[in-house]
Amino acid sequence: MLVISGNVSIPDDEIEISAIRAQGSGGQNVNKVSSAIHLRFDIQASSLPGFYKSRLMKLSDSRITKDGVIVIKAQKFRTQEKNRFDALERLRELICSVNRVQKKRVATKPTRASKERRLQGKAKRSNIKSMRGRVYD
Repeated sequence: MLVISGNVSIPDDEIEISAIRAQGSGGQNVNKVSSAIHLRFDIQASSLPGFYKSRLMKLSDSRITKDGVIVIKAQKFRTQEKNRFDALERLRELICSVNRVQKKRVATKPTRASKERRLQGKAKRSNIKSMRGRVYD
């Protein structure tokens, strides 16, 4: 059971975990051992509350397919157990990230002094660059 928060958790039977061969360097051992983990989690078929489901579906993340399936591949570690824990932790972090509400951005205008400082800096830089030209008598 994957615990998301105090009252939200995901049963193990809703998370599909399979072991696959890891990519990359690892010598001869990489061709024999299936230490990477491929995790699949169907958002729509899960027991998550509706607001989690809707926010996850709106999320523009490359790990979420158009069908609403979260696909996570974990191959950071050399052992299958560590990769399984890493994949589950990344799933938990992804689901927890939609629980936080983003603050509304308040539009602000630059102050008059900051505008003047910016223009003075531009004028100074322009003067420096103009002085780099050829010198005529």
